[in-house]
Amino acid sequence: MISAARTAIALLFAVTATPLGALIFFPWTWLVGNADALYGTAMWIARIGLRLAGVRVEVEGRERIDPAATYIFMCNHVSNLDPPILLVNLPRRSSVLVKKELFQVPILGRAMRLGDLVPVDRRNREAAVNSMRDAEAVMSRGLNMMVFPEGTRSRDGRLLPFKKGPFYLAIDSGVPVVPVTILGSETLMPKGGTLIRPGTVRLVFHNPLLPSLFSDKEGLIAATQREIASALPASLREADLHTAS
Repeated sequence: MISAARTAIALLFAVTATPLGALIFFPWTWLVGNADALYGTAMWIARIGLRLAGVRVEVEGRERIDPAATYIFMCNHVSNLDPPILLVNLPRRSSVLVKKELFQVPILGRAMRLGDLVPVDRRNREAAVNSMRDAEAVMSRGLNMMVFPEGTRSRDGRLLPFKKGPFYLAIDSGVPVVPVTILGSETLMPKGGTLIRPGTVRLVFHNPLLPSLFSDKEGLIAATQREIASALPASLREADLHTAS
């Protein structure tokens, strides 16, 4: 009952605040040619929405990253709560690789384009390659990139095979990868669930990995997997880790 009430309140806040924010900051973004205010508003909405839903976040290791540097943050994925939880805890404005279908949602799609989010069509290899080029261009303008390299949510918390595309992006751009482990979000909103249970999520930032120190993408993938897995419970580290196409 409490979960249903909190979820309803958080959803009501989001569907009310988002159009109001768009009404104010869409014209402002077009006028000044800068999406910082729009991004800040989106992060405020996400932060308040999580709080209303009763989601608390404990952050570890953020001192390991330079808030002024550009990074590719790569995180395991176990819940729909993961993107807002990670985004609001990144040190500055960041972009995200997003399924292209979401760009067709009114208001949301327009906001994502204004905010330099990058659409990805995982069913089209050529389009996916072009998305990596778009992501590299976004990072060249000083934005971080947030990626869930598994490509989908894990049902049991074990790491799924990592997609190769984000690692091509890291190798080609030379931008450091920051592995991130998220723990506990799957108990608050598991895959397939619609209600958000109040509780605490742990977010662990690991040391940045420099692509130039690896001879190929496979080495970088393996190192990223090891770092993310190192903060998982021992029972979830036993799965074999492989790469996907």
